[in-house]
Amino acid sequence: MTLNRPISNLRSVSTLAVAAVVALGVAGFTPQATSEEMKMVEPAKILKQTGVYGLYNTYKVQPSYYMNSMADRSKAASQVLEVISKHAKSVYVQAYLTRGFEKKSDFLLRMHAYEPAAAQAFLIDFSATIIGRNSKITLSLIGVTKGLNHTTKAKSPDLLAALKSTPYSAAVPKYAFMIPIKKNAKWWNLSEDEKLKKMEEHTLPTLPFLVNVKRKLYHSTGLDDTDFITYFETADLVAFNDLNIELHSVSEMLDNTRYGRPIVMGTIMSVEDVVKALSK
Repeated sequence: MTLNRPISNLRSVSTLAVAAVVALGVAGFTPQATSEEMKMVEPAKILKQTGVYGLYNTYKVQPSYYMNSMADRSKAASQVLEVISKHAKSVYVQAYLTRGFEKKSDFLLRMHAYEPAAAQAFLIDFSATIIGRNSKITLSLIGVTKGLNHTTKAKSPDLLAALKSTPYSAAVPKYAFMIPIKKNAKWWNLSEDEKLKKMEEHTLPTLPFLVNVKRKLYHSTGLDDTDFITYFETADLVAFNDLNIELHSVSEMLDNTRYGRPIVMGTIMSVEDVVKALSK
């Protein structure tokens, strides 16, 4: 595909690019939550704030689940909803159906919490439900939302205004993707200016996709066996494919020791609908 890349104003556009794709959704982030705000999770807030922990767990439903009667399986959704309600003040839980898209998983749970221990408590209770007892965790990742690591308002005064001028405007997203990324030692030892240059090269060709691919970034270095967790939502899989072609066509990709492995794709559904779909 051919993209228009104006040479004038390159620095301004590149600055936008740094936040738009490498930061993956930093635009719209609000400051870190206060202790008062942490008493109650509000989805609209926790998905935009920094200092929030994101946990991604994929599960494979075991054959033992289908040895339970249909009557028992029909109660699975209500059991899970009860657990979610119990922890609603401290954890926001979302679910995705991956069966048919993924070999090693049937569903994905995406959790946001101000404290990892809160999500851990939810997961312990979830594992005691009928579907939790009969599902095997196949992947578990954790990361934290942060502001930009390599750019600041002082360096990029028009950054936030530029980002807000390119909002998502396509159809309601139907699919979600989770892609873990790990960098090599060479990348981590680059100077700030060198990293900024790399990010500019990385992000400039991806700007056209801000309108039809939502994105969010979590930092995982030291918290897990990856450096970043990237999360995407879209209704346009061709656009998402084109976005990844652009990302694979820049030199920064050579600094990745991991991109995916796995790439998890799921249909965005309510928790209740995911459990019901797997309980038939």
